[in-house]
Amino acid sequence: MDDTDTQKQAQRKRKGPRKATAKSLENAAAFYLQRFATSKENLRRVLMRRVERSVRHHGTERDEGAAFIEDVIAKFERLGYLDDTAYAEMRVRGLRGRGASRRAINAQLRQKGLEADVIDAALAAFAEENEEPERTAAITAARKRRIGPFRTRGGRKENREKDMATLARAGFSYDTVREIIDAETADELEERP
Repeated sequence: MDDTDTQKQAQRKRKGPRKATAKSLENAAAFYLQRFATSKENLRRVLMRRVERSVRHHGTERDEGAAFIEDVIAKFERLGYLDDTAYAEMRVRGLRGRGASRRAINAQLRQKGLEADVIDAALAAFAEENEEPERTAAITAARKRRIGPFRTRGGRKENREKDMATLARAGFSYDTVREIIDAETADELEERP
């Protein structure tokens, strides 16, 4: 790195955050949506952090920035770039595939600002497409963590309580946890529909 690169980096550091204008927030939202799928509320939070930095650094109006954000969200929703229902369905599929319980999915989606009815609809749509989604997710979680019948080394009896606690903390019901952990073999779990 030579001196000009160091000077350019120093100038960038001193420059501070961009001023929150309608155009800058729209560009920031478009860039964010190119990289991440998100909910309306989460995008609102991301953009509001930019507005807060602009208020502190440039003295812009917080209310004006909030109004710009609402306009950007309305525009992107109208264009189809933001759709909470589609986002919820996509996240449910991904999280179920990784072995997440209904409770864990509900908590994560609520954290992203989705309404309970949108989450419930996405979970119901997934349940219609898949047989016993909670059991399948618990099997996936047990396989991933190598617990219960997926334990490669011995000691299943010694670790039974620990394994059950692991799945319980992941949000699975006692009956589901007991069924998974007490299965004799992994094949036994896979065979039963």
